[in-house]
Amino acid sequence: MYEKHLDALIRVRAEQRELHDGGMRAQLDDIEAELTYLRLRESTPRTVVEVGSLHGWSTTWILRALRDNGFGRLATFDIVDGARRDVPAGLADGRWTFVRGDVRDTVGAVPGDIDYLFVDAAHTARFARWYLAELFTRLRPGTPVSVHDVFHHARPLPFSEGAVVLKWLADQGITSFTAARAAAADVYERITRTRVRLGIAEPVHRGTANPMIFFRTR
Repeated sequence: MYEKHLDALIRVRAEQRELHDGGMRAQLDDIEAELTYLRLRESTPRTVVEVGSLHGWSTTWILRALRDNGFGRLATFDIVDGARRDVPAGLADGRWTFVRGDVRDTVGAVPGDIDYLFVDAAHTARFARWYLAELFTRLRPGTPVSVHDVFHHARPLPFSEGAVVLKWLADQGITSFTAARAAAADVYERITRTRVRLGIAEPVHRGTANPMIFFRTR
């Protein structure tokens, strides 16, 4: 995917660096942000749901993928509206809907057909149990999903969101992928070497944990 979409990724990294240098705070580290973009380019979703956006860093990566695909819409749910203030209007127009409030209260606004689900909100076991029951049950088999902040350590903390999600995946027989340094150092290093070879290793954002997991539903 890195090689296939290299030219577009170089452009997107430059655009994101401009936002970051202009003051937008980043919640995703570079590799997990790039993998999100690349996965969206490959899966070509028509409807993406983002639960948790904060300042809009992940939102802009997602919107750029939809822009570069030439179609698709994003529905974002968050209790704060920093993203609505910070996401560039030209990137948002015609492809983005923002719903302010706890998604547990605004779940009626979640689109019926979700082609990609991105979760980066309350990192609690209770919230994970909620979205597993209320959102994951809406997903068709094979739907791509990203869940952030799972692998800050080699294993997620007990009774955390990550622990709940990983147990659910194991129960479903679903294998996840991560480039987290703490949990998959070999993967992280292979991707890092690839980025060096392709000339895109200069950081946009200096975080290196990349704790996100990626998988598809069954």
